[in-house]
Amino acid sequence: MTAGEAQIALRLASRLLYVNPDLRTRPDVIARNRRGQSGLWAYGISGDLPVVVVRVSEPEHVPLVRQLLRAHGLWRLRGLAADLVVLNEHPTSYQQEVQEALLEAVRSSLSAHLLDNPGGVFVRRVDLMPEEDRVLLLTVARAVLVGGRGTLGQQIERKPRVLDLKPDFSARRSPVTYASTPKPRPTLEFWNGTGGFTPDGREYVIVLGDGQRTPAPWSNVVSNPAFGFVVTESGGGYTWSGNSRENRLTPWSNDAVSDPVSEAFFLRDDDTGVAWTPTPAPMRSSGPYTVRHGQGYTVFEHCAEGIETELTMFVPPADPVKLVRLTLRNLGNERRRLTVMSYAALALGVSREASSPFIVTEIDSETGALLARNHYNNEFAGRVAFVDSTPRPSSLTAERKEFIGRNGTLSRPNALLRTGLSGQVGAGLDACAALHLKVVLEPGASRDVTFALGEGADVSEARSLIERYRDSETVVATLDDVRRSWDAILGSVRVDTPDRSLDLLVNRWLPYQTIGCRVWARTGFSQSGGAYGFRDQLQDVAAAVYAAPAVAREQILRAAARQFVEGDVQHWWHPPTGRGVRTRISDDLLWLPFIAAHYAEVTGDRAVFDEEIGFVEARALAPSEDDAYLVPDTSPERASIFEHCVRAIERSLPVGLHGLPLMGAGDWNDGMNRVGHEGQGESVWMGWFLATVLTRFAGVCDARGEAERAIRYRDHAADLARAVEEHAWDGEWYLRAYFDDGTPLGTAMASECRIDSIAQSWSVISGFGSQDRQRRAMASVEKNLVHRGDGLIMLLTPPFDRSSLEPGYIKGYVPGVRENGGQYTHAAAWVVLAHAMLGDGDRAGELFSLLNPVNHTSTRAGVSRYKVEPYVVAADVYAVAPHTGRGGWTWYTGSASWMYRVALESMLGFKKSGSRIRLDPCIPKWWTGYSLEYRFGASLYRVRVANPDEVCRGVARVDLDGVEIESGWIDLVDDGREHRVGIVLGEPGTPAATLVELPRP
Repeated sequence: MTAGEAQIALRLASRLLYVNPDLRTRPDVIARNRRGQSGLWAYGISGDLPVVVVRVSEPEHVPLVRQLLRAHGLWRLRGLAADLVVLNEHPTSYQQEVQEALLEAVRSSLSAHLLDNPGGVFVRRVDLMPEEDRVLLLTVARAVLVGGRGTLGQQIERKPRVLDLKPDFSARRSPVTYASTPKPRPTLEFWNGTGGFTPDGREYVIVLGDGQRTPAPWSNVVSNPAFGFVVTESGGGYTWSGNSRENRLTPWSNDAVSDPVSEAFFLRDDDTGVAWTPTPAPMRSSGPYTVRHGQGYTVFEHCAEGIETELTMFVPPADPVKLVRLTLRNLGNERRRLTVMSYAALALGVSREASSPFIVTEIDSETGALLARNHYNNEFAGRVAFVDSTPRPSSLTAERKEFIGRNGTLSRPNALLRTGLSGQVGAGLDACAALHLKVVLEPGASRDVTFALGEGADVSEARSLIERYRDSETVVATLDDVRRSWDAILGSVRVDTPDRSLDLLVNRWLPYQTIGCRVWARTGFSQSGGAYGFRDQLQDVAAAVYAAPAVAREQILRAAARQFVEGDVQHWWHPPTGRGVRTRISDDLLWLPFIAAHYAEVTGDRAVFDEEIGFVEARALAPSEDDAYLVPDTSPERASIFEHCVRAIERSLPVGLHGLPLMGAGDWNDGMNRVGHEGQGESVWMGWFLATVLTRFAGVCDARGEAERAIRYRDHAADLARAVEEHAWDGEWYLRAYFDDGTPLGTAMASECRIDSIAQSWSVISGFGSQDRQRRAMASVEKNLVHRGDGLIMLLTPPFDRSSLEPGYIKGYVPGVRENGGQYTHAAAWVVLAHAMLGDGDRAGELFSLLNPVNHTSTRAGVSRYKVEPYVVAADVYAVAPHTGRGGWTWYTGSASWMYRVALESMLGFKKSGSRIRLDPCIPKWWTGYSLEYRFGASLYRVRVANPDEVCRGVARVDLDGVEIESGWIDLVDDGREHRVGIVLGEPGTPAATLVELPRP
């Protein structure tokens, strides 16, 4: 290869890394494609690597192939893997001769050993290929070279396509200085210099003065069960449909430093040319921005250039569409002529970079809206995305380069320098969706502009959604529906305690985080999963049984359908196909009987165990495999939920040398994936957990007449408890596990992971630990893992680092971060739960406050240290300098569900069993009392708890509507009335103090 050839090869390499339309196939060919990535697999091509296609029709074209083979070899030497596809288009009569010449060229090249291998060369005959597959290959190719068009150097010099742009914009007059009177900051609770809660707790309000930013993105996750978006205080975020990872309509980013914007709205004064955005990014103007995150919506308020803006984003309770209402108010005394532009970078897949080359856009012939499709997105290929506005746009474009400009940014988009947009749509573009509207505002007038970004299952559904939300009254009514729907869920239980920070989380933000983010969206700023985790969402819905029992029931059935006939389950899977992993993780399957029993007890819906659900089937894991990524088949076998639970339990009964459950490739802590992956390691925590599952499910067996099974399960639970006590007590706390070779993990003799919290907390939660050892174990947690000065409850200590212990990928985490010795809030909530179950209300209340993000961020210094959102729980908090006390990822964490349950069920003592409730609190002694409201159908139960004797636990008296209830259980009646419950805490059996009179509604 000459130096000149090498230069040409590297120039072509840039087309593989950064998609450029100049060497791609014609747009009309791309528009004809209807095949997805899976269509390539029949030809041995994965589609995961960049593809270059060379079309050969004559023997004289072979030198071009040799030139590309040399380029392919150079790319490999430079670390760039790509598939070179040679299409033999020679007429059939002489095709074999050309085919042999092409194969000989490959065999004599440096890529000979990569013939028909990934990152190699593929020689294929067009006469054996259906036309739709040929179109697919040409569509996928980053570059298409044609034998009859000359050398590689000649073809790479193809002139780029020139955009037909609108004329340059010119201002009519010089900019004007407008008087501005900032609105007074609203009254907010827990104001910390950046944000605070509204008095009703419904919104978290962020106020950003000139140049002010939050120390990390403070986001909101807004969703319905199948659609939603993430938005940050800057205006960043993204939108998805169906699956928050696999079908992103706009790009996701977890760049906490720059928080890039994939959707934006722009304003321009058409007289002066001054431009700005109603959100802090990407074109921030002077003056404060107020951001209001609420349940189901986010609002941005700003005033610039004499125009007051209010931008409200939300999704309807059911439809797959994001609605944005922009209200413009002219504060001056002259007419204002404005340009409004909306912009969205289109992804229609996992990432914009991977999907953009395959997106085809058009202006719909019936509605005039901008439509977009990506047939290459396998599971979502037939769907139709759309962008629309009211009023209708005066111009639009689907070409990102036109809107931003070559080497431009959204902070200075080229579109604002022109009179309008070109109307460019079609295939082969760097796809976006940009609309341009003109608005005239009379003095003192206001006007609403609405935008819709959504996706239909097909063009018919897309058109229906477009027409529905063009009506401004419908948009306004839909926002009211959003608020009402969330109020209906979040208003089921309301508490009022002496700890206001607890109230704010329990009444709104924790259940919103659990249902809206964890169950429906399955995404956040820091992690965009899209998949269901078997254990994850089951634990989440355990907190939804009071406010949204239907959500809990649906998840139980959904999870059961991902169980293999052998009893194990998918660790996680992606809807709609069920792609996911089969693993040897030991605890996943047991959460089905654990949560199903909890759901049935709380709701009284024991018929759930009779629901018939199918299984999935797939190959068994090989002895050397810890997991396998696969798409299981649907089994013809079906069984009741009860049978699904039984299969999970029966598969979990084998024990190891010490009589403890086998750990497999991880138990609750996935990162400990090498402790028991050889099949001999044992989990102490699993001993407690499985004993708990067996005991609770034995009650289900009793109710179904399965007495023999119930006895066997209770006996096995007792055996597990004895084994833990005999083989896992280390003197002051319980061991965490045994490695395959019998080495103990979590022992005082070790230099790393001397103590792990969950083996201690579950000795209490399970109820099986000896009382003396329970208290000693929790005292050891207090001594070794609770760091009040840093506001931390660590998972384990010391972290894994340099010792010979090899527990798994947990050791790859920085010591003191996440599971490796940081605070993992999920486990920390169990520590609080254990203290409540021990009756130590003072400790439980103190440690709950330690975990509460409201308290982490109550001051400016706290905000600077903790950095992440004050209104939702963080999955982890760092315990290593210089980041000690810094929050890790937020929103998408199962700790929200457990925090809610710990507060409501264990501290406030709210217990429900079918159509009965009782309260058995465990609260700090200094609480004089608290109140709780529970909605049961159309009835409202107002509960007032008094603590005159300053105790942590103990109920002395219960009254219902003035009548004492001896049993303590309150029968719920859906009679549409308001009922009053009075509870006095104290030593049972002693004379109760006079009940505090409840206030009249």
